[in-house]
Amino acid sequence: MGFRIAAILVVLLLGWIYKSFIQPPKPKLCGTPNGPPITSPRIQLRDGRHLSYKESGVPKEKAKYKIILIHGFFSTKETTIDASQELVEELGIYFLSFDRAGYGESDPNPMRNVKSEAMDVQELADQLHIGSKFYVIGSSMGGYAAWSCLNYIPHRLAGVALVVPAVNYWWPSLPQYVTKEVYSKLLVQDQRTLWIAHHVPSLLYAWMNQKLFPSLACLEGNSTIFSQQDKEILKMMDFKKSIEIQRKARQQGVYESLHRDLIALVSNWEFDPMKISNPFSNNEGSVHLWQGYEDRLVPVEIQRCVVDKLSWIHYHENPEGGHLFVGTNGWPDRILKALLLGEEPALDQ
Repeated sequence: MGFRIAAILVVLLLGWIYKSFIQPPKPKLCGTPNGPPITSPRIQLRDGRHLSYKESGVPKEKAKYKIILIHGFFSTKETTIDASQELVEELGIYFLSFDRAGYGESDPNPMRNVKSEAMDVQELADQLHIGSKFYVIGSSMGGYAAWSCLNYIPHRLAGVALVVPAVNYWWPSLPQYVTKEVYSKLLVQDQRTLWIAHHVPSLLYAWMNQKLFPSLACLEGNSTIFSQQDKEILKMMDFKKSIEIQRKARQQGVYESLHRDLIALVSNWEFDPMKISNPFSNNEGSVHLWQGYEDRLVPVEIQRCVVDKLSWIHYHENPEGGHLFVGTNGWPDRILKALLLGEEPALDQ
């Protein structure tokens, strides 16, 4: 009898631990009684989820170039490319940005993975009637969604820009000596977090919420992850706007936005990016990868390995750039001109 009671107590204790610390809370869906309000237009996807979007640039009907922008980690559709209005109007550029699953006002996707990112992009393009082909710009964590588009919907692409794209240290074709060396240079707290997200993702929520050890540096305000240039750029940014974007990014729950994003990035992908075929073998489009040499969030060594394997990618490395360099000093215009016009940018500015 005593053994049975003890066993029942252990089961109850484990259940309480799971529910209190391991199981993520239910998301606060936008538009529900206890959820955030819906303030932006949304489409309904085939699986029933809603995707929130924002249109900018010239009117869609008058546009010569149509670009889908894919935002990064801890961000939303409000983080668009800061191109000059003169260039946007001169070239006739229409931008379509959206909240990725679980972010901002887009419904979470419990089945979220690398492939679902491309499927969301394709369905968004179809429902907004932007044409059979379009351009994609994926920034930072949005880079893995751009890789997904290159693999799953290459026939829909007119061109792609991967801007300081996040990397997966478990891509099979990456040389182990490179990943081992680069991984060892990460902060220990980031090494632990990425390891958990890859090997035991079911424990990521618990790990991110425990207080005994630091978790992901970028979520804890650890400034060592930024280069000196990044720190200078951060001083010039609109602090209130940044805080509001971050608040809105996770308003439906940190697990459905940030945690699922991280899990998808470092999961075992269904494809190897370093074995993707050139979608523009007849030079009807191009793929560009932009990277800062001083980037402490996305290692330059990994990007060099990728472009060594994929020689058809146009690689642009800023020798003094950190992770944030592409948002200042005319870089958005250079990215657009390279992608849309094939202009070779100057990298020493």
